[in-house]
Amino acid sequence: MVKIISSKPISQIKKGDKIKVDSLNLEVDAHVVMIDHGTTKEMAIELFDPKTDKDYQFRYFSNNVENSLQFYELIEIIYKEIAMEKVEW
Repeated sequence: MVKIISSKPISQIKKGDKIKVDSLNLEVDAHVVMIDHGTTKEMAIELFDPKTDKDYQFRYFSNNVENSLQFYELIEIIYKEIAMEKVEW
């Protein structure tokens, strides 16, 4: 289970916000709807590390953030899921 420390609801995260994932300090590039399933939305938060310029992504379902939050790193052209312990925004 991922420990989430939030200063506001995830739905209010926007471009320019800072998010810390374990030891990574990331910046939000975009917060988008990937798929609208009617009763819930599959969301993505596009992130980047300003020091290394690596790209990352959160994916989650809007009606179940705590149990669906997944973290990915962009490697070449494919996102690879990465385990995380703690997220702060």
